[in-house]
Amino acid sequence: MAKTALDKDLQKIASMESATDQVSRPLVLPGIALIFLVGATIVATVNVADGPIAWLVILASVIAGYMALNIGANDVANNMGPAVGSRALTMTGAIVLAAICEASGALIAGGDVVNTISDKLLVRHDAFPVNSFIFIMTAALLSSALWINLATWIGAPVSTTHSVVGGVVGSAMAAAGFSIVAWPVMGAIVASWVVSPLLGGVLAALLLGFTERMVLNRDDKLTAADRWVPILIALMASVFAMYLAVKGLGKVWDASLVQTLLLGVAFGVGGWWLARPWVAKRSIHMENRSKSINRLFRLPLIFAAGLLSFAHGANDVANAVGPLAAIVAAAQGAGVEGAKVALPLWVLAIGAIGIAVGLALFGPRLIRMVGERITKMNEVRAYCVALSAAITVLIASALGLPVSSTHIAIGAVFGVGMFREATTNRGIPNPGVQPYTLFLNLDRLNATPEDALANDRKRERRMLVRRQHGITIAAAWIVTVPAAALLSAALYGALHLLTGSFM
Repeated sequence: MAKTALDKDLQKIASMESATDQVSRPLVLPGIALIFLVGATIVATVNVADGPIAWLVILASVIAGYMALNIGANDVANNMGPAVGSRALTMTGAIVLAAICEASGALIAGGDVVNTISDKLLVRHDAFPVNSFIFIMTAALLSSALWINLATWIGAPVSTTHSVVGGVVGSAMAAAGFSIVAWPVMGAIVASWVVSPLLGGVLAALLLGFTERMVLNRDDKLTAADRWVPILIALMASVFAMYLAVKGLGKVWDASLVQTLLLGVAFGVGGWWLARPWVAKRSIHMENRSKSINRLFRLPLIFAAGLLSFAHGANDVANAVGPLAAIVAAAQGAGVEGAKVALPLWVLAIGAIGIAVGLALFGPRLIRMVGERITKMNEVRAYCVALSAAITVLIASALGLPVSSTHIAIGAVFGVGMFREATTNRGIPNPGVQPYTLFLNLDRLNATPEDALANDRKRERRMLVRRQHGITIAAAWIVTVPAAALLSAALYGALHLLTGSFM
């Protein structure tokens, strides 16, 4: 009996330990994020000079860290999702690669100075006293971070840039009215909601169509791969060399248009020269199947994902620390009129580390959404998504279009999915058309001819893109700017009320 009682007591203890583990596990990730925010607070406290508004700068530093966490959780999925969905990278491998590349891009190529978002959005910077300007930037940061956090929770990849835009516009209008906003710029941003995904989707579909026609649908796939895969790899090398010159290495090298084009040609030729023997060697023992050819794109896809993350870190770190840098400059007496502000290393570090930490802690959910739940990926499709994203950004930069990398990447994912669906269902009539003559196996199905035929065709027509995810994502895109603006305006008023200086 004593032994039985002891066993029961031990079982109760084990059950309590298991229950405690189940309860505490969901608190681990927020706990690590909180540790990072405490570290950001300490770093800001050490680096901010004493003064009457030093506490505002420290508060803004914590909010910037929170914003960086959310950028890592939401935005990086666009670069890594297709690679994970195609099984070219494991989730752990994608997180490690993205964290290294994002942080490296932010720290190496993040820039000595950043363009303040308010420079293009607001008509006059000198319309605000220093305190009011700091409140505008702080409210913008917090509102955009909260909105991105909500979007991540519902599983919608949104543009972090548009979130910050909405935040700045909302708090600025609360401070100085509608006339302070440069509405033509806002109009161009709204237009980009349509332009970005369409460009990305069309280019991705064209690339996939070309690859299938020239390689995957050929009878002799290996010979076609030996000819065309090195050319596609050379195209990737050329595009990404120009992409990094334009979007990722502005701090290191301010390349002219001619230099950028020459760089693209040089890397394209070099990529082709290196890829030819590599493809030929790998294809010797391959089977003449599409699945085998797909493996040739695995390594180029991993490079593409890493380069996209590097460029993303270099550019979008400004969404987290750009407003903070403007706040630091204003607090130090540099004023608020300049288009550019200095970017201290400690400010840049908060953004870089925050993006990496946010990705590692909260990124897997949206990575799976982008890579697995919209449409099925393989290496070729994911490669087309990554390459089309880089090409679209280059075209948009050349034309001066304010496109969103998030919208482009998601549009590209839908583009390859819709292309697959269209080609798979080619020649299969819609279920609504029900000629009796095509009906088969009536007795076995035990249904009316019309119902049986409709069911037959529903099974034949394959829906390869989950529309519901598209509706959710599109709704989140449309709501992003106004939602962030309304929240920012409310936070701006709250900051004035809390400080007793409502103007």
